[in-house]
Amino acid sequence: MLPLSQEQYRRRLIMMAVVVLAYMLSFFQRFAPAGVAQDLAAAFHTSAASLGVLAATYFYVYTLMQIPTGILADTLGPRRILLLGGFVGGAGSLLFGLAPSLDVALAGRTLIGLGVSVTFIAMLKLIAVWYEEHRFATMTGLALLLGNLGSVLAGAPLAGTAQALGWRQVFLGVGLLSLVLGVACWLLVRDRPQVSGTPAPAHRFDRTVVLQGMGRILRNRATWPVVLVNTGISGSFFTFGGLWAVPFLMQAHGYSRADASSHLSLLFMGFALGSVLLGNLSDRLRRRKPVLILVSHLYAAIWLLWLSGVSLTPPLSYGLFALMGLATSSFTLTWACAKEVNPPLLSGMSTSVANMGGFAAAAVLQPLVGVVMDLSWDGRIEGAVRLYSLVDFQWGFALLTGIALLGALASWKVRETGCRNIWQGES
Repeated sequence: MLPLSQEQYRRRLIMMAVVVLAYMLSFFQRFAPAGVAQDLAAAFHTSAASLGVLAATYFYVYTLMQIPTGILADTLGPRRILLLGGFVGGAGSLLFGLAPSLDVALAGRTLIGLGVSVTFIAMLKLIAVWYEEHRFATMTGLALLLGNLGSVLAGAPLAGTAQALGWRQVFLGVGLLSLVLGVACWLLVRDRPQVSGTPAPAHRFDRTVVLQGMGRILRNRATWPVVLVNTGISGSFFTFGGLWAVPFLMQAHGYSRADASSHLSLLFMGFALGSVLLGNLSDRLRRRKPVLILVSHLYAAIWLLWLSGVSLTPPLSYGLFALMGLATSSFTLTWACAKEVNPPLLSGMSTSVANMGGFAAAAVLQPLVGVVMDLSWDGRIEGAVRLYSLVDFQWGFALLTGIALLGALASWKVRETGCRNIWQGES
């Protein structure tokens, strides 16, 4: 990569700041249902299964959009798709905040998922193009650290704001902010550094080239262990942190809403810090696989504790939530692993394929956990909210424990890259 001029360096800093803000908003939208789960259950009179579907709608669309987003990032460029994403996601948030019924809320949540689905892959594409290859994991981790402030806001701050102003007002405000950030991305983002005196290459969508590139990635046997690791770790994390963590602490362990939301914020803070720490550690060691194996197994072990029904005293529960967030961040290395075993020019597509596994798992698991919990539910209701026991949650969490273990086992099959691209043709 050629050295950047002072103007390009300044532009890169401003550009990444705007994109990270958009990513922060997408993280907030991803986990917001957990912070207002009780409010949503009361507003729409939902069962656990219906609440799971409402939260998971985001993940359905996000999953379906991962490969198209990778293709669009590699062909149309991040700038265009960030503008469109901001407008679609903003419209969805406004609709969600105004929704008079569960069906309308589902439509709003669908538009939210469609809009924000482009943000992460666009950000990875920009990092891959604007930064040196050996700094990819570090820069991705730093972006995650900042972006994860959105998930932290979806915990205790969202719960407190929703109680003070109402959850609908929160989503209306977020919708307007999304529209503003979409415009800012169009004005400030540039798809690649410009060489002085050289015109920017035109974006063109060549279906044959796209299909050939995607075929290379999908035929590459080194791609699939990475996908499985992402599926197991991020799929269970998104399901838990995105919906069931707060109800689990409140209903199964008797925590107040404020304390349960504080646990959620701590979980996300651990994830944010772990993302930059593990990315930096991996880059410094010039190794991906040992870090991935060690931390993914720690993550799976924590799920075994949840499944055991261990009594959660405040020091233990806060400590486990922080440690779980830190261990969850191991899946962020899968993006670097996927990029480094596939053609460099297909970095958008390869990272989107790796990312797809976790979102597909969350799309299935969020409502499935609710279905399993409903099967063992004893019929207790308080107000308009169903109450679930520790045993109900254990049945649901057995699914999440199993998939977390799958991710840990798959880490042994990940190919070590030495933090460099090792693509040598078809595998």
